Amino acid sequence: MQAIQQYLNETRTILEKISVEEISKVVSCLQKVNQDQGRIFFLGVGGGAAHAAHAVNDFRKICNIESYSPSDHMSELTARINDEGWDSAYVRWLEGSKLCQKDLVFVFSVGGGDTQKGISLNLVRCLEYAQQLKVPICGIVGRPQGVTAKVADACIIVPQVNEKHVTVHTEGFQAVLWHLLISHPLLQQNPTKWESVIHPG
Repeated sequence: MQAIQQYLNETRTILEKISVEEISKVVSCLQKVNQDQGRIFFLGVGGGAAHAAHAVNDFRKICNIESYSPSDHMSELTARINDEGWDSAYVRWLEGSKLCQKDLVFVFSVGGGDTQKGISLNLVRCLEYAQQLKVPICGIVGRPQGVTAKVADACIIVPQVNEKHVTVHTEGFQAVLWHLLISHPLLQQNPTKWESVIHPG
């Protein structure tokens, strides 16, 4: 019982501390992509890759924004990993997708990538490429020290309230936050099924 209450208390604290201003900045970035008829490229590894797949579905279906993720294309991704290496697989996929300035790179990551420590270099290479092309970058991460938080145009940092729970809280709140984004009145264009059935019109 104590562990459960502690986790819920930590969750409450994160909700109180999270930056509404930064969430608003992300909304503005997404709104511009939609207005420019650009595309969102969601990037993540592990839990972040699963989030990316889910977010692609939601932004395409609910917000009518063209969205993709390299981790959804296993045949191409594994071929690139096999032939070119893991660190460059995502960025080569972005190159093949003709990433351009009207698009947006959106990262789901706990640390956000770290060049010196050699962590999530596949994400770092994508961020470097996006910077070269002057493509906007957004992210939801758990550590302000990572590359994503440092270079992003808008980055929601999940506040750290317990060093032992950084990963679980970050990944949990990534889901909460992208669902906030797709339901924002400036972004949502189509009703979700359940609400349209229960509250039509």
